[in-house]
Amino acid sequence: MTTTLITGANKSLGLETTRRLIEAGHTVYAGMRDLANGGTAVELGARPVQLDVTDQASVDAAFASLPELDVLVNNAGVLGSSFGVDDLGADAIEGVLSTNVVGIVRVTQAALPLLRRSRRPVIVNVASGVGWPRLLSTAGTDEFAVAAVPYAASKAAVIALTVQYAKNLPEFRVNVSDPGYTATDFNRHGGHQTVTEGTDATVTLALLGPDGPTGEFHNRHGRIEY
Repeated sequence: MTTTLITGANKSLGLETTRRLIEAGHTVYAGMRDLANGGTAVELGARPVQLDVTDQASVDAAFASLPELDVLVNNAGVLGSSFGVDDLGADAIEGVLSTNVVGIVRVTQAALPLLRRSRRPVIVNVASGVGWPRLLSTAGTDEFAVAAVPYAASKAAVIALTVQYAKNLPEFRVNVSDPGYTATDFNRHGGHQTVTEGTDATVTLALLGPDGPTGEFHNRHGRIEY
């Protein structure tokens, strides 16, 4: 049995990833800040665990409660409160980076002792095409219209840190996914993809075997070329 932890698993992309990996046979621990919001994940068969990626004590307690771990999905993230330059300040970008980047490092570092015991350790970081300069700067893409600085910067950092983790952990499969423009709370459900489509890349990467790729950025259609 494969044991998986997903952060931000109580709603949206995290919840759908939870559903699909349970369906694939994984034992899923659904990380969430407030266990009172975990009812749907529990109904799916997940095991809820209190986990706030911005709180070291919460992260440490969550991993201390796990018997084992094979797959880590760093899904938790925030959009932030700045959507241009006129509303941008240091506090706005610090808040987004604290969750979207520092949170991934905090969780991943805490997970490493358990993952190193696994015969098939996998890490999937959920980023966005908004962090990919080619997509962000190409007119006509979904990403081009995004003006927010903190969110884009944070997702670019997630892509870079994924590559660096992959180089440092050659026995792991460490990859990063792009959900695409998916209908979620982030965009007031205006995206043109369903949450199932938006989790295709994440689920595929979570199911990789030891011979799968590592250090790559994938969307639902496959690898996004550098």
